[in-house]
Amino acid sequence: MNAAFSRPRHYLVLTLLLLVGGALMAQAVYLHALRTQFLKDQGDARALRTVSINAHRGMLLDRNGEPLAISAPVDSVWVVPADFYKAPERWPELARVLGLEPAQLSASVAARANTKFAYVRRAVPPEQADAAMALKIPGVFRQRGYRRYYPLAEAAGHVVGYTDIDDNGQGGLEAAYDGHLRGKPGKERIVLDARRQRVALLETIAPPRPGKDLKLSIDRRIQYLAYRELKAAVVRHKAASGMAVMLDVSSGEVLAMVNQPTFNPNDRNDQNPDDRRNRAVTDPFEPGSTIKPFTIAAALAHHSFDPHRLIDTSPGYWQVANHTVRDVHNYGLLDMAGVIRKSSNVGAVQIGLSMTPQQMWESLAAFGFGVPTSTGFPGEASGLLRAAQSWRRVEQVTMAFGYGVSGTALQLARAYATLASGGLLRPVSFLAIPPAERPGGSRTLPADVAAEVNAMLEGVVGPGGTAQRAAVPGYRVAGKTGTTHIAAGGSYDRRRYLATFAGFAPVSNPRLVLLVSLRDPQGAYYGGEVAAPVFQSVMAGALRLLGIAPDALPGAPVLPSPPTSSPALIQAAERHL
Repeated sequence: MNAAFSRPRHYLVLTLLLLVGGALMAQAVYLHALRTQFLKDQGDARALRTVSINAHRGMLLDRNGEPLAISAPVDSVWVVPADFYKAPERWPELARVLGLEPAQLSASVAARANTKFAYVRRAVPPEQADAAMALKIPGVFRQRGYRRYYPLAEAAGHVVGYTDIDDNGQGGLEAAYDGHLRGKPGKERIVLDARRQRVALLETIAPPRPGKDLKLSIDRRIQYLAYRELKAAVVRHKAASGMAVMLDVSSGEVLAMVNQPTFNPNDRNDQNPDDRRNRAVTDPFEPGSTIKPFTIAAALAHHSFDPHRLIDTSPGYWQVANHTVRDVHNYGLLDMAGVIRKSSNVGAVQIGLSMTPQQMWESLAAFGFGVPTSTGFPGEASGLLRAAQSWRRVEQVTMAFGYGVSGTALQLARAYATLASGGLLRPVSFLAIPPAERPGGSRTLPADVAAEVNAMLEGVVGPGGTAQRAAVPGYRVAGKTGTTHIAAGGSYDRRRYLATFAGFAPVSNPRLVLLVSLRDPQGAYYGGEVAAPVFQSVMAGALRLLGIAPDALPGAPVLPSPPTSSPALIQAAERHL
């Protein structure tokens, strides 16, 4: 009986096993024969990834090929929150390696707990990322990137600019030429293991294309020299700020541009917007007496004033349209050269009023006032030069000695370069220009008029002039001081000044133009006392660094050209910075 019942049960079990085995075999055949591509795709989706390969930015180089901005490899450590949460007891280890507080690490991951990607620490040295990966904590990964390094640090921060944490240009020439400098990322296909760690490279889909290098007009030796001297002067005179610009007369290239206060582009915590602003390009100011050479040049070009006429500046002031124009002293009778040498406001007004408003406007506009220099520098200001039709008589009076008109330090330096070049206005460039491609310039002033004005400017630096402290031994120097009241709240503060000196050398064959300006110096405040000594130090050093021959020493030999990189200056810069 038992045997009779056991036999059907045996057949039933056997039948069920055969059915299950057959179903499994059928499924296997179905998957391997008909669903092969599907299974392959699913496996690839879990094990294969297409990832981006970051490309580094091109270098910014000075005119001699020395680096001003370079990209160094760094890594960013990131996590997949879902996997990372599987080992919270190991988080303190990762925090310690990355230099974070455990609470800081926990908060950054918690903020992105519902995502598949969360940065833990960005832009760390590769060896620090190596240490993080060596911990083998689930869900921790690294990503290669690049960080910008600026060898001159704060000495060139305003002109070179800076990048953000994603290596995009955010200021200065880094921003202006971001498209040229930025590289194009590549793509590659990789294999991941079960822990989502990279185990193999399958193929490079597109190689990364590094950004292109860019050679600037800046000379890093002169840049540091100008930075050092300007900073010392701002500290010495307790000035609120300062700026200096040096141009190559023959090409319009910017050899140096510095500001105080400044910032270190290597330090992303140095985020004060005022310190990052390039005042030499973005902040127009009333030029004061530094505009007088252009007033005189305009009168000579329009033949509106007899150059041999004596001008009576007695008794040291002049009443015009209910406005009193004053000189520092009663200079009595002055010729045109005397007006420049003594910086007489009364004399400049009489010369300015010899022209019609339209004539005066045309001349100032021809020197570049009222329009930007079109360098492409971010935030460049155009200054102010109102249309002549809107001038009242008192406005023409004040414009003759530099009030009611404004320009940037770069614009004013360019105007002086135009005088120094014999009346040729050249474009300004932050990029190095090969000698064969240097622009010829456009004629804005007759050459004989420019020569006459330049001779007057040389007297400013000589005996009896207002800028004797700008004299450079062995070289003929020409220039003009400016001491301007600072406008505040709709009126001029008689206790605050802008001290400026602009000039060029050597006069016999002008090569360099330099403008120096200090805002709100304490104690001494005249341009000849505050700005002229900075001019002297920077101009003297630049002339020697560039091997420009003296022209005030009879039979003086030509100075040998220095090496393109001055070791002493660079070492001094590195010690200081």
